[in-house]
Amino acid sequence: MKIGTAEPGSTFFTQGLALADVLTKAGVGAPVEVRESLSASIENAQRIASGDLHYGFMAANWIGRALRGERPFAAPIDLRMVAPMNLGPMFFIVRRESPIRTVADLCGKRVAVGPANSGVAQHAHSIFGALGIAFSDFTPVYLDLATGAKLLAAGEIDAQLQCPIPNKVMGDLDQAVSLRVLPYAPGDLETVLAKNAVYRSTTMPRGALRALEANMQQPGVVNVLVTHARQPAAEVAAVVSAIVSGASALGSLDPLFAGIAKLWAPLKSDGEQALSFEGVALHQGARDAYRSAGLLA
Repeated sequence: MKIGTAEPGSTFFTQGLALADVLTKAGVGAPVEVRESLSASIENAQRIASGDLHYGFMAANWIGRALRGERPFAAPIDLRMVAPMNLGPMFFIVRRESPIRTVADLCGKRVAVGPANSGVAQHAHSIFGALGIAFSDFTPVYLDLATGAKLLAAGEIDAQLQCPIPNKVMGDLDQAVSLRVLPYAPGDLETVLAKNAVYRSTTMPRGALRALEANMQQPGVVNVLVTHARQPAAEVAAVVSAIVSGASALGSLDPLFAGIAKLWAPLKSDGEQALSFEGVALHQGARDAYRSAGLLA
């Protein structure tokens, strides 16, 4: 079984390693291979379509585009939902001494927005676009998270878009450099959420980073595990069953999985639509597993 993630050290990659460990111990899909991906969600969807991957991590804002064959996807990909993986805040960081006070102040600045065509870069487009800020209004710098963090620490860029926490790159940077997380100007966060249906407001708690001296609201995106409609239902059911029964183990292996059960809890009240993001329905195997676990009527 091959699972697509993102660049080494990224949140998708570390979660993929934890997921592979739980699946292997449950005897599902052995051997389980975690595959790197430079463009994360996009590449994972494309490689699922080609059959090179069986499962892939994606941000929920990409899966509808893949299903419909919208740019950057050249043709529709018959994706199906397997399970939510985490609700991750997306946030901009600056050095503590920076004069930048809010996200709107990033105009005219050098901002690391992830690799070109990556999910992080797409979030940058969504956030800035909602605020009426064009990429020509600042200098986008296309770098992976680790390289962007190094340049921010060195003062060679002014800000970086990070997501989510905890992640090793952000943790290491936060310990090495005095930072701040940028809040939104009054009304701007509400605008971002209103114009991006797949985003949810999430709280970054005080103390989660040295840079967080108070609770702060930020937009968050649900990151998900997807597969192709052709994937065998029995296998998908086994994967979901291992995730549900291994929730505690997943949380111990990677803090990003902490509270994962809260993400599938709405199945009981809202039905399968609770996990049908952007029109991408649950795979039949996932549906069967959630029913078997008593999470879906």
